[in-house]
Amino acid sequence: MDIIILPDAGTAAVLAARLISRALTDKPRLVLGLATGRTMEDVYRRLVEMHREENLDFSGCATFNLDEYVGLPADCPESYRQYMERHLFQHVNLKSGNTRLPDGVSVDLETE
Repeated sequence: MDIIILPDAGTAAVLAARLISRALTDKPRLVLGLATGRTMEDVYRRLVEMHREENLDFSGCATFNLDEYVGLPADCPESYRQYMERHLFQHVNLKSGNTRLPDGVSVDLETE
């Protein structure tokens, strides 16, 4: 593993987006593990820009998120599903069936 120290969060977001872009270009069926939260918003914004301006193609990749609020349905504006929709999914050509987040209202949360 390489540790890269950069001067600020914006520079780190640019590098992270470029690394994801390169990996996705090299392996179109890439599986991405995605995070939520303010730290990732700049990375997702840059990936959306790359999709629009450089034709970065998300159509073959799949995504996984590990977090969801227990008790929140996927269509709740405060859910992590909606967070991902707002910040990335609805802005790129990701197939909705290729995005996976836990079900916050599952009757079996342990299995979920």
